Amino acid sequence: MNFNFNLPVNLMFGRGVSKEVGVQAAKYGKKALIVTGGSSTKKSGLLDRTIRYLNESGIPSVIFDKVTQNPLTTTVYEGAEIARLHSCDVIIGLGGGSSLDVAKAIAFQVINGGDISEYIFGLKQSDKALPILLIPTTCGTGSEGNGFAVLTNPETGDKKSLRCNTIIAKCSLIDPDLMMTLPKGILASVGFDALCHNMEAYLSKISTPLSKALALEGIRLVSESLIPLYQDSHKDKGNYNLWEKITLASTIGGMVIHAAGVTAPHGMEHPISGLRDIIHGNGLAALTPVIIEESMDFAPYEYREISRILGGMDEYDLINNINRMIHNLELETSLSQMGVKEEDITWMAHNCIKVSTPSMKNHPKEFSLEDIKRIYRKAL
Repeated sequence: MNFNFNLPVNLMFGRGVSKEVGVQAAKYGKKALIVTGGSSTKKSGLLDRTIRYLNESGIPSVIFDKVTQNPLTTTVYEGAEIARLHSCDVIIGLGGGSSLDVAKAIAFQVINGGDISEYIFGLKQSDKALPILLIPTTCGTGSEGNGFAVLTNPETGDKKSLRCNTIIAKCSLIDPDLMMTLPKGILASVGFDALCHNMEAYLSKISTPLSKALALEGIRLVSESLIPLYQDSHKDKGNYNLWEKITLASTIGGMVIHAAGVTAPHGMEHPISGLRDIIHGNGLAALTPVIIEESMDFAPYEYREISRILGGMDEYDLINNINRMIHNLELETSLSQMGVKEEDITWMAHNCIKVSTPSMKNHPKEFSLEDIKRIYRKAL
């Protein structure tokens, strides 16, 4: 049993830990760039509180609030230029996974410059970036727990991760209280993403005993918390135990995909959201049951273990359990309902091979180009 597990991330987890952002930032820099989206952190008051916590620790800040879903490489270039212009020496990601990913990429781009796609595709390497602090406000991507930053190149439609240890946060402040304002639809989508991260890492051919153990715990935490929170999300904001569970599941999901990668569901979803800018978790909901059906016989033990955690008896119950979860989360959809067309399939399949080859190789069954096209058609 030989394996390597290296994940040098400092996680601060618990109610109210986001208040420590100023204290933590002061350890790494003197001026912060806060990277966030255009509305949610402002409406909730979190952005103003973060600025205040930084000021109390003597850290002035500059705001970059241009992040959108499926963030673009061009957004990273814009943010990096602002960081340079204002001499920011520490980057703070505040918001959902897109904001965290852009923060990590900006920290990398400020130091390295040039075409970030060359680093994304492995044509160049670097072990340098500005120090990063991350404060997640959604319980899905787990970006606070890994060295990935998923970006879309608007010129090519390629959606692919920048992956390196240098963009792992110096400190991630994971505060379950910040999740409690999530709209129901976003909670469903990001929660399903967290489940997929854990399932895919568990199924991955490059998983390790440690990543498997963590992934099973992540699956269990999602199974116990996501649907009750979704169904009661506007009735009982005080169910802190469940919010802690789903938040921890998300972080674990980010950690295990750093160690074991993702597999076919993410590998096949990225071309779709790169092309059509769909909601990532919804794309996963359309693809995952089809991919499980195509893969069941290639990892029966692993699918059986997942199924049992989700309430099944054996691996053959898993598709029904996943579909039941999707139904309960009101995520039932198809690719065509999200704007994907038959004529998109050839491009998506070829792009999947281009940008997601490692993820597809990690999957229990390695799909051919024609297999990928057929799965896309079944998910239409």
